[in-house]
Amino acid sequence: MRTMLVADDDPHIRSLLRQVLTGEGYQVLEAADGLEARERLEAAPVDLAILDVMMPGLDGLELCRIIRDTYDIPIILLTARQQLSDKEQGFLQGTDDYVTKPFEPEELLFRIKALFRRYDVPSLDKIRIGRVLIDRRNYEITAGDETLLLPVKEFELLAQLAQYPGRLFSRSELIERVWGLDYEGDDRTVDVHIKRLRQRFAEHDGSFRIRTIRGIGYKLEAGNA
Repeated sequence: MRTMLVADDDPHIRSLLRQVLTGEGYQVLEAADGLEARERLEAAPVDLAILDVMMPGLDGLELCRIIRDTYDIPIILLTARQQLSDKEQGFLQGTDDYVTKPFEPEELLFRIKALFRRYDVPSLDKIRIGRVLIDRRNYEITAGDETLLLPVKEFELLAQLAQYPGRLFSRSELIERVWGLDYEGDDRTVDVHIKRLRQRFAEHDGSFRIRTIRGIGYKLEAGNA
């Protein structure tokens, strides 16, 4: 089930979007302002964010920039403004789409599904995190001058985290994406594999680190190497 973040200081808009999105099978997280929305993002994985531009505390444009710098998820901005200059600011901050109020819920759903199709396109074969290069086609990792051959699931777990640096993944989500829906073990398998990855890359801490978010899961943070 995909999780949607809806951030808008208008409770009627949040209620409308909650009904529309849950009716389509999405899980909805709500926030009444930008600061609450940022907390929601830090606390749980989100697959798409719908942000009102004019919010107290932290407006939608600034929140859009923060999300784009940290997460790799689709963003839709909502606004009552229709001026071209306002839309330009939204796209400059990294939004994927821009919807003006009032809007038709069906149109918003079309746009959401289109964005998911775009983001679900397979990623590049190679991912670089600092001095570590992950070659997904050949299942090889180059760390500095050293070439590493990892067990398949360790490799796929690292590649999944590295593909979305800064994004928090729950253990169950990692199980689904790396081991598959038919996996019959428990999510402690993730903990074991994360421990092994940390041991393998202990000498390359400057490139990245894998952080544990207690009670939720893990995220990879790029370093400065």
